[in-house]
Amino acid sequence: MALPPVLLVSSFVLVVLSPTYAVDSKNNPADQLVAVINANRTASKSSELIDNPGLGCIALQYIKAYEGQCSEVGDMKKPPDSSFVDAFAPNCGVRAQSLTPITGRLLGCQSKYMSPDEAFSNILVQNSRSLQILHDKNHTEVGAAVTGTDGGSPYFWCVLFSSGKKNGSFVFENGEAKTVHPGCFSGNNDDCSAAAQFAALGSVVWKIIAGVLCVVVCVL
Repeated sequence: MALPPVLLVSSFVLVVLSPTYAVDSKNNPADQLVAVINANRTASKSSELIDNPGLGCIALQYIKAYEGQCSEVGDMKKPPDSSFVDAFAPNCGVRAQSLTPITGRLLGCQSKYMSPDEAFSNILVQNSRSLQILHDKNHTEVGAAVTGTDGGSPYFWCVLFSSGKKNGSFVFENGEAKTVHPGCFSGNNDDCSAAAQFAALGSVVWKIIAGVLCVVVCVL
């Protein structure tokens, strides 16, 4: 449920940026989402977060754990903590000993693809709890991911926050991430050409479902 205008004004100012403000790749929606997140944090005098590619890859694995089931996001279900060590880290090539506690998450699933700034304001940040997570002072790092399911709808957006230290948390075994498809994650300087495909497929799916929209949001 969206916040009343008065609550939004009294809490934090949500800054919506064009995708061209991405700090890493202009063609990676996950990078663009991180740029929007940092813009909103700095606009309210919170610190800018480090875009950690290892955490971004973990966020993509976090999405995959839902196996395309939007309803499980809405039901507040989440992968077991053991998944980070047993599955997420190995699939990304992240050293298990470098895993750092997750200090917050924003997760959303929708039948229509949206641009990163739209996903931020319309899916991920819609209530006081998500605003608290966004501006939490314990966060030092962020990782974001976006992917469709089987090349199309539904579309998942995931943001994970951590209190890790630069170059000390979510570190890749060989200095770089394993190839992970489908989907995009932030911080790896990947143009992620799939972003354009997401948008194109989203347009087609939207026409097919004739305005039937499913939006579910889950925040920790």
